[in-house]
Amino acid sequence: MTESAGNKNEDCHAANGVKPGRNGMVKNHHHHHQYQKQEKVYNAACNGELYSRPFIESFEETPMLVAVLTYMGYGILTIFGYLRDFMREWKIEKCHIAREREEQKDFVPLYQDFENFYTRNLYMRIRDSWNRPICSVPGATFDLVERSSNDYNWTFEYTGRVVKDVINLGSYNYLGFAENTGACATAAGEATVKFGVGVASTRQEIGNLNRHEELEKLTASFLGVESAMAFGMGFATNSMNIPALAGKGCLILSDELNHASLVLGARLSGSTIRVFKHNNMQSLEKLLRDAIAHGQPRTHRPWKKILILVEGIYSMEGSIIRLPEVIALKKKYKAYLYLDEAHSIGALGRSGRGVVEYFGLDPKDVDVMMGTFTKSFGAAGGYIGGRKDLIDYLRSHSHSAIYAISMSLPVVEQIITSMKCIMGMDGTTIGRSRIQRLAENTVYFRRRLREMGFIIYGNNDSPVVPMMLYMPAKIGAFGREMLKRNIGVVVVGFPATPIIESRARFCISAAHTKEMLDRALDVISEVGDLLQLKYSRRKVLPSLDRPFDETTYEENEE
Repeated sequence: MTESAGNKNEDCHAANGVKPGRNGMVKNHHHHHQYQKQEKVYNAACNGELYSRPFIESFEETPMLVAVLTYMGYGILTIFGYLRDFMREWKIEKCHIAREREEQKDFVPLYQDFENFYTRNLYMRIRDSWNRPICSVPGATFDLVERSSNDYNWTFEYTGRVVKDVINLGSYNYLGFAENTGACATAAGEATVKFGVGVASTRQEIGNLNRHEELEKLTASFLGVESAMAFGMGFATNSMNIPALAGKGCLILSDELNHASLVLGARLSGSTIRVFKHNNMQSLEKLLRDAIAHGQPRTHRPWKKILILVEGIYSMEGSIIRLPEVIALKKKYKAYLYLDEAHSIGALGRSGRGVVEYFGLDPKDVDVMMGTFTKSFGAAGGYIGGRKDLIDYLRSHSHSAIYAISMSLPVVEQIITSMKCIMGMDGTTIGRSRIQRLAENTVYFRRRLREMGFIIYGNNDSPVVPMMLYMPAKIGAFGREMLKRNIGVVVVGFPATPIIESRARFCISAAHTKEMLDRALDVISEVGDLLQLKYSRRKVLPSLDRPFDETTYEENEE
């Protein structure tokens, strides 16, 4: 975005009575019809030259009373935590944590008490909300192994009972390909019989099979790029490839909410790292200007390379990257763009090709297109796509390509079969219908939650739906109450989120039927009333349900 466009945004905000809020998003506290009207004016007037469709995201401010009570809750927990540590020190309360033996007391301590304070006194209270073992396919429903604790979550024991048919609102199974029946499962089974489950070598030695190369050609075709490369682990795709693309004398501009794999990759590269506010183009442009004007510290030489790191969908916020504006800035300041589409590939766009297709952009405008096969494809691993010379360079310089073991062939077959299904190359419309159903489920679920009075974050089209809980006591309570009613959810708190923004994160899937979503929404509303979670001060009028079809993507523009 140019400087004049940035000023134009400010003028639009003032004219519409809408003020930029946290993350540069739109905030106001008027009634729904006014709010909706203002957001549409904002998109049409301010972003018309960059956006072909409305870009509507919501980050409602935390009510002041809720914020105060949340801080008080953490304060009380901290006070009682110190009291319990005092009681443990004097053997009044049994201590379950790892500690040095008496004969090791004079050595450098292995365990720092203060570093483990949060784990001992806060996390343990709600530890039963995580690491729950399941014993079925993680599809639209799953079976859960019941466990119990007799020592306040320090240890767990299995009861021998299995909780059947729990509705799954936590898996990243966006297109429903995490299944043990159908074409993908059959292809993976046949590959297991023919090739085995392990390759036992790297790609550069004796681990390069023809199916690996077919997968990469198919991925490049799907993305619309010249070439692509597949890796066995999604996390390592970022952490091991960014150091091959940037190094000393390079500058990395990273969104403040980027995934840990991007952060680790940036740190391992040895580049200078500067962080811009989440999805805030003014913050990004300021860093770009300063980088070009001042150059490297001390020497003021020009940076060898400026690399912008962003994600397609942010998995904790449910927000979508403002890609048209990022690309405009990237072109203006001659920087490079690294796009992580872990959550957006398969989940956005008319044909599931991710955030680039969602905005109607040219894939060639993104220098490095990264994504994973772990979510929409129901498999494992990751990929990087781009120009052929980029991929050829990575084949000989990426640690993940040189030292990591080749991708398992059953996994490769799962990806190839699911990708062909999405592209319609299997001769069916199953893939297209799943993409359409995911979009329908996402719009419906988000709208219903808003109508109930919950505060939810993110973009209207994002299948990642964060619902705010805020108070620490409600994190564990929400997860337990939902499970009692046979709904499996993911709850998230500090340090994975800001201390005042604990939340439940729902992941919508094409495998969910409307009946499943209605059942889950009824339970969420019931538990929301029980725990008083309906914090929203926006009045949203219920709208009539109507069929969802291919025109829905255009209806927001009317």
